[in-house]
Amino acid sequence: MRVLIVKMSALADIVHALPLLSYLHQVSPGIQVDWVVEEPLRELLAGNSLIAMLHTVRGNAWLKAPLSGVTRRELAELKGRLRERKYDVVFDLQGSLKSGLVDKLTHCAKIIGFPSDLLPKKINLLFTTRQIPSRSVDSHVTDQCLRVVSVPYGRDFRGMTLTSEIRTSPEDDSGAEVLLSTLADGLVFLCHCGAGAETKLWYDEGWVSLGKSLLALYPDSTLLFSWESDSEWEKVTGFAALIGRGARVLERSSLKGFTALLKKVDLVIGGDSGPVHLAAAVGTPTISLYRSSDGSRSGPRGEHQLIVKAPLPCTACLRTHCDKDPDCRRSITVGMILTAVGKLYGINTTL
Repeated sequence: MRVLIVKMSALADIVHALPLLSYLHQVSPGIQVDWVVEEPLRELLAGNSLIAMLHTVRGNAWLKAPLSGVTRRELAELKGRLRERKYDVVFDLQGSLKSGLVDKLTHCAKIIGFPSDLLPKKINLLFTTRQIPSRSVDSHVTDQCLRVVSVPYGRDFRGMTLTSEIRTSPEDDSGAEVLLSTLADGLVFLCHCGAGAETKLWYDEGWVSLGKSLLALYPDSTLLFSWESDSEWEKVTGFAALIGRGARVLERSSLKGFTALLKKVDLVIGGDSGPVHLAAAVGTPTISLYRSSDGSRSGPRGEHQLIVKAPLPCTACLRTHCDKDPDCRRSITVGMILTAVGKLYGINTTL
């Protein structure tokens, strides 16, 4: 049995889908599972022992220049690789036009995907041969993906122990250890302040106040700030300067190198963003802040993964812009996050 998973992006969405690999190998021993992923996220899946072959694509570039010579050549090469594999079934878990085009290139007779109500792009229905509806208990995106994959195998995923594997090299792990050796002996907190939408961000003064509070509660601890863009680097550099001693901005690293560090820190705090989901997937405790997105649908799950939701009736609105955004940001207080820290470490965090 040879299957293909089409889940090209984004980082958090791929992390949510990783348990599918564990499921497939348990229900079909000897199965070969290939995966289609966008080029910038290839590192996330590279080296995974449950993936037979990775197919790297440049979907955004193709859509921007669909008739260019480079696009035509890359699509032809991808088509050849996909058809050579002769897949028994393709699972389209992206639900977009881009993933639909990849489905078409496989020439597979069985292409299974989401029903209309779960599709980000309805046009995807033109490319799948079967759509698997979710059940009422499938409120989380991981469960929705697992439902699509599990139905053809006739075994429910509930009750199974499913794991997520993200491989890092000895060099990556050693680099993380070197960094940690330069820090104080206390706890290491990592804060990721960025997010994909304004309505997922927290307010600037909150990060500074939180950082000062954590360092006051844990005098020997270190507060690391991660970032993805130049604008985020400028912002967190300002945060670290205001917090003072104990706060540090990370240098740019590879995705594997960053993952190795996430495995070793004590706690990751951030909004609904890829780094927070990545930390949860490698077993690190997280506290994630949810405002416009729905924490019960896409938040990290597990005993040491805590979600702090904005205490407003319009929370989980899914809006990317809102006139009430400043008030919504401040509705999540520093005290709420410190309380969550206290739950994880079993202490009183009242300053």
